[in-house]
Amino acid sequence: MKRPPVMMIGFGLLALAIVALPFAATNYLLRLTTIGFMYVALASSWNIVGGFTGYPSFGTADFFGIGAYASGILRSSGAFPLPLSWLLGAAAATVFSLMVGPAILRLRGHYFAVASLVLAAVLREITNAATGLTGGGMGLNLPTTGTISVDAQARLYYASMLAAALIAVGVATLIWRSRWGWAMRCVEQNEDAATVLGVNTLATKIVAFAASAGTAGLVGAIYATWIGYIDPTDAFDDLLSVKPIVMAFIGGVGTIFGPVAGAIVFLVLEEFVWRNVLNFHAGILGIIIVALLIFMPGGLRNVARGIERFFTAGRTGHIDKVVPPAVPS
Repeated sequence: MKRPPVMMIGFGLLALAIVALPFAATNYLLRLTTIGFMYVALASSWNIVGGFTGYPSFGTADFFGIGAYASGILRSSGAFPLPLSWLLGAAAATVFSLMVGPAILRLRGHYFAVASLVLAAVLREITNAATGLTGGGMGLNLPTTGTISVDAQARLYYASMLAAALIAVGVATLIWRSRWGWAMRCVEQNEDAATVLGVNTLATKIVAFAASAGTAGLVGAIYATWIGYIDPTDAFDDLLSVKPIVMAFIGGVGTIFGPVAGAIVFLVLEEFVWRNVLNFHAGILGIIIVALLIFMPGGLRNVARGIERFFTAGRTGHIDKVVPPAVPS
């Protein structure tokens, strides 16, 4: 009888640990893991447009904030149940991407990056001005999830962020294996050549932008009700656009599981530095991240490939790119 592959055993143990964690972990560890799921979802979301198509998007904060506010406003009205408000928040972010995408996606390179970054500032000003709807600068208080206990709420948002992470990774996987994924990779390699091959590059970029927006908006909607309070500065924070990019680069841009690994590494670094160097944690974290990106430009993916080549060479007795010594004359 064949033994099950090691990878399948590893996935099984991981799934078992994820299911058991809410019932065995402390509230601190449960909250930290929930944040980790949020990071995985945001990194995978950005990777669809930034990794697959190669467009340097800084729009994650835009979609996150729209999802948070759309869901929060619907929850405040009291007419929508929790799951429906989350889905409508994701839908609002997707609709917004379809409104602005056809315009800014005609730009390339740093022009597109600046345009997507400016959107967050515009949305902050609009949210601040719409006092009657959003609470303006005072923020918006969201109703609680009911009479359930604090522990039950922690488990609820743990499961919800886990679902958001699985959805983000699942959407990325489906796109990667579809014709849209092939078209996105063509755009990433050479957009002009992709046009010659018959790829509708604008439609491809819009699909990537919308998929990224929907998953990020879902995360923002869940986050808003988890925290119970949102304001323009928090919901449209520029760091929400920067962190997913860093996570994807640490793990490996343009892959399925690279952003997942990068999000986990980033969370560990962030938490370790924050707990040990509180006064200058942002600066220390920035230095560590820059060092990682310099010395591991391809992310953890290239490190894993290097290790695999090393052990493969050891088993076969061959080392790549070894120059034989010169024969003396």
